[in-house]
Amino acid sequence: MEFMNVVRERRSTRVFTNQPIEEEKLQQILEAANLAPSAGDLQGYEIYLARSLEVRQALARAAYGQDFIQQAPLALVFCAHPALSQARYGPRGVQLYCVQDATIACTVAMLAARNLGLGSVWVGAFDDDGVHQAIGSPKGQQPVAVLPIGYPAHWPGARPRRALAELVHEL
Repeated sequence: MEFMNVVRERRSTRVFTNQPIEEEKLQQILEAANLAPSAGDLQGYEIYLARSLEVRQALARAAYGQDFIQQAPLALVFCAHPALSQARYGPRGVQLYCVQDATIACTVAMLAARNLGLGSVWVGAFDDDGVHQAIGSPKGQQPVAVLPIGYPAHWPGARPRRALAELVHEL
């Protein structure tokens, strides 16, 4: 798919079919995330792949009952890993760069999923401790986003966007 079409056609998908995701497509999504830019190319993040229904149910509970997480055949959890950024960037690496790295990787994964005909939705509302417990991540890592991925039961319509004249401030 042409890049601007991927961006234009991406939607937040909250209703998934039960069709499994082909392993080749999953690997392409993970490879795309791995190629995402990061501060100093340190990749100050970790990706947790939640395939089991039990883990996805725990993630849905941690996300305040967003049950579509468990409906998707899998979810990726992106966690900032501050220790990977700290050595080179100190406090700014801990507080900002690793979080940016995780969000960029998640965005690339989301766009890669859409390019492959899959739907996803960015989930940022969750209890950090609940996510830690669900995925077994070390306490030093900070959950940033949960990305359920699957075949959409339907494609949601486009949502209104702010006009560029309202959004862009030329200096």
